[in-house]
Amino acid sequence: MVARAYTVAFEGVEARPVEVQCAVLAGMPGFALVGLPDKAVSEARERVRAALSALAIALPSKRIAVNLSPADLPKEGSHFDLPIALALLAALEILPRDAVEGTTALGELSLDGTLVPVSGALPAAMSAAEENRILLCPRACGPEAAWVGAAQVIGAGTLGDVVRHFTGECVIAPAEPGEVSGPPPGRDLRDVKGQERAKRALEIAAAGRHHMMMVGPPGSGKSMLAARLPGILPPLSPAEALETSMIHSVAGLISEGGISRTRPFREPHHTASMAAITGGGRSARPGEISLAHNGVLFMDEFPEFPRPVLETLRQPIETGEVMIARANAHVKYPCRFLLMAAANPCKCGHLSDANRACARAPNCGEDYMGRISGPLMDRFDLRLDVPPVAFTDLDLPANGETSAQVAERVAAARAVQRARFADRPDMRLNADAEGEALEEIATPDAEGRALLTRVADRFGLTARGYHRVLRVARTIADLDGAADVRLPHVAEAVSFRIATIKES
Repeated sequence: MVARAYTVAFEGVEARPVEVQCAVLAGMPGFALVGLPDKAVSEARERVRAALSALAIALPSKRIAVNLSPADLPKEGSHFDLPIALALLAALEILPRDAVEGTTALGELSLDGTLVPVSGALPAAMSAAEENRILLCPRACGPEAAWVGAAQVIGAGTLGDVVRHFTGECVIAPAEPGEVSGPPPGRDLRDVKGQERAKRALEIAAAGRHHMMMVGPPGSGKSMLAARLPGILPPLSPAEALETSMIHSVAGLISEGGISRTRPFREPHHTASMAAITGGGRSARPGEISLAHNGVLFMDEFPEFPRPVLETLRQPIETGEVMIARANAHVKYPCRFLLMAAANPCKCGHLSDANRACARAPNCGEDYMGRISGPLMDRFDLRLDVPPVAFTDLDLPANGETSAQVAERVAAARAVQRARFADRPDMRLNADAEGEALEEIATPDAEGRALLTRVADRFGLTARGYHRVLRVARTIADLDGAADVRLPHVAEAVSFRIATIKES
């Protein structure tokens, strides 16, 4: 008779149910594991055998067959150890079969039977809730999985604890959700001397999730400004926190079961590969753009990134998701992030300083910034030059608004946008608006439209550029508390898109 246990296989952030079937058959002694397992799953035979031996459970001198169904779905990861052990114990009539069949299990077994934490407990709990089953996982994963709330979560320390739980000898209490991680000590925007225009652009970017490009010489404060962006962003909403934590759970980045309400801030080095940025590798893991979902992706030294890596950003920026295509799988991850890019004006960084510029100026600047393609540059809503700060300004005491003051305006503007798009699940912020929705919310007054028409004609704005100016103008109006988009809002939005505006 076949005993069954249940687990999951991960496809991106989706956990697909897998049935673990076990039969003890007459024949030559052996332990066969089929169903398209990878190397880590195939090695589960030895880990399960050793863990059972540690419990003084001897396998019978028969043929043991374990099938992972559906058999055509690739199975990857060490989390199959625990469900394989459960199915085998149920087949040996050590554990009640009905109790095992009502459980979704995942966990890695050490040779002494200890359960080792694995990634993906959060999406596994959601799958268990959909299937109306209990989730059994390592104790360290319990607080993370318990955040789902819709499924009962049992966190066990060892395989012996699991056996005693199912036999009723020592029932394990359900796991409780972990602590909500508070935001780390932030860096205050007030520490930045000067750069008032850059601070204003930072506020607009945060309010509407507009992509931003900063160009300036070394030491002008680009990285300093970007590091203060998280301090003016509102905390993640419960739905956003669950979305983001699902991705981080699959990537194994959730520690001690805590869910963070702080928006992600990812800053990959410019030597990062395409798989590191967009996702991929042997298991099609999420990349930096997905790990920055609902947060910020800061790419310093932007032109130094390999050209193919930069070009792969174009589609995710537009669609808010990335499809990782491999020979054996197609995995989709969400990636709605705010792209913050920083660059020097040229290779030496001193293009605007005739005394320090290299001999190839100004051609070196054109060549250096030419590494960023026109279509990619067109996707930046806000572009600004960050000039060097005068030495005399550095000696002045800190002044201007604090991050907390700016964060209040950003939070108020985002609240307006949430209400605006309450009945549009595909749109959350002004950066998502398009088509009729954009025309409805961002059509400027007659003077603003006339200005935008002149600018589009004079500087050859693309259709994308035209619409992005409207989105930024809508965000500026939200920060201003205005119901309609007017001329001043359009003028400021245009100023961040075009360096200078001249009458034609």
